[in-house]
Amino acid sequence: MPPDRSEQDRFSAAKRSLIGRLVPKSPSAALKPVSVPEPSMESGGTVLSILGYLTRLAMIMGVAVALLVGAGYTIHEQYIAQGPLPTDKVVMIKGGLSDVVEQLVQDGVVDRPILLMASIYINGVSAKIKAGEYMFKQKASLEEVIGTLTEGKAILQSIMIKEGLTSQQIVDHLKESDLLSGEITAVPPEGSLLPETYKFSRGMNRQQLLDRMMQDQARVVKELWARRVAGLPIQSPAEMVVLASIVEKETGKADERSRVARVFLNRLDRKMRLQSDPTIIYGLVGGKGSLGRSITRSDIESQTPYNTYVIPALPPAPIGNPGRAALEAVINPSQTKELYFVADGTGGHVFAESYEQHQRNVVRWRQIENDRKDAPPPVAQTPAAPAASTAAPANAKSPAPVPTTSTVTITPSNQPAAAVAAPAPAPEPAATFVAPAQVPLPPVPPPGLRDGSAGASPAVSDQNFDLTTTKTIPKLN
Repeated sequence: MPPDRSEQDRFSAAKRSLIGRLVPKSPSAALKPVSVPEPSMESGGTVLSILGYLTRLAMIMGVAVALLVGAGYTIHEQYIAQGPLPTDKVVMIKGGLSDVVEQLVQDGVVDRPILLMASIYINGVSAKIKAGEYMFKQKASLEEVIGTLTEGKAILQSIMIKEGLTSQQIVDHLKESDLLSGEITAVPPEGSLLPETYKFSRGMNRQQLLDRMMQDQARVVKELWARRVAGLPIQSPAEMVVLASIVEKETGKADERSRVARVFLNRLDRKMRLQSDPTIIYGLVGGKGSLGRSITRSDIESQTPYNTYVIPALPPAPIGNPGRAALEAVINPSQTKELYFVADGTGGHVFAESYEQHQRNVVRWRQIENDRKDAPPPVAQTPAAPAASTAAPANAKSPAPVPTTSTVTITPSNQPAAAVAAPAPAPEPAATFVAPAQVPLPPVPPPGLRDGSAGASPAVSDQNFDLTTTKTIPKLN
């Protein structure tokens, strides 16, 4: 195949150029400058093409950046702009992120759900959103909404657990609250819950709150037992809680707790029965907490494991859940030799070291009672009726009969008394308890011989009457 014409031309040109270089030139020709060949159109076109491509790319990128900046500015403006909420509003938040966003849209807190969800993902705060009630301010922006959800600004509810309630009463109280959710698996052991005011988010699980009360009580008991004074006649934290539960029931006055605790500690030291009426009640009704009537003589003589008129020791378990103040009173009691106390007519008690002094205090208390009985009841009158009507309302309760004399014989425990065999103790309540170590005391004296902390027999009423201190204990429902 003959060579291509263009290839022959290029070969001839190259040949001539080579010959021209090899052939000697004349002196005048050698002095002339050699002309530089002009660049070909092919190489120039390539450079121009690259420059054009780069120029177009730069223009495209500039436009893209401008669009992105503009879009970002617009999104940021929407992110910080006022929201649609007309007034402050409380919203219950629960479920996953999509549920949260849907709830906020339904309640009118936000109107840009996609932007809200994207902002939460971009900021990486989805895991910080917890269930609970949240207060969203009027016209809250998306930025403020996310801040409210992630900065722990949930509204906290509160529930107050009173000192002295039984575990069953506390469980019933939690079940009645519509601020809590979930079921309680079991009633905790008596004395294992710390009474105080607890803060929580709406919808908190009841069992979780109950577990928190148990953890708090265990922490407080451990802390206080480590700070107890030396020489106490109690041998363990369990006994501390048992005695504190009795102190809690005996007085509601803060300045009396340490004196009441010392009375019982002094009695334990002297091998005297505690004779606390709340222990009678707990032995009869257990975790129910309320007898629903006054204590009778048969109640005093009831053979239950908790009746400290009968048993020569501490009860086998607490009779309620004592608060921190009652526990502190037991581990750091007043330094007195008092063995008795009786009501003083003002809501408090008067204390005594000797049985004779206590008898005088009881006489004074009975005189106060008699004066109250003799005083005429207040009569309500209206301007339209010059004389009080004696007709009672249809729903009024008839006054309970009041005995005129006490049927209880008061005798110091160290007085001689004929010993009798006590009947077999009654079975414990349904709850299972771990009994603390018992303090060895003398045999139980005959029924009816009580060692002196009592006053007059009470009237039957809708309240629990404390024979040990002759004070009225409000019924715990």
